[in-house]
Amino acid sequence: MKTLLKILFIIFLLWMIVGAYLLNSEHPKAQIIMGLGVLYMSFILMPLFIYYRYKDGKYKKYQIDDQKMNEWRKNANDF
Repeated sequence: MKTLLKILFIIFLLWMIVGAYLLNSEHPKAQIIMGLGVLYMSFILMPLFIYYRYKDGKYKKYQIDDQKMNEWRKNANDF
């Protein structure tokens, strides 16, 4: 999955470079190419990246639950 994400990111970068070149050369379809690149990043690359990063529950240490709130309150009262 990590390799797939790297390949998809490289494709995105190349796509944006080609789009920027077409914008500078004033090609009539340049804005369409750039827009499709943004859609590609938004609906293909980012969801896959988010799934890959959070599939193993690594995000749980960043969630605020009652236990953490009680620890913070206890620590705040100790000062």
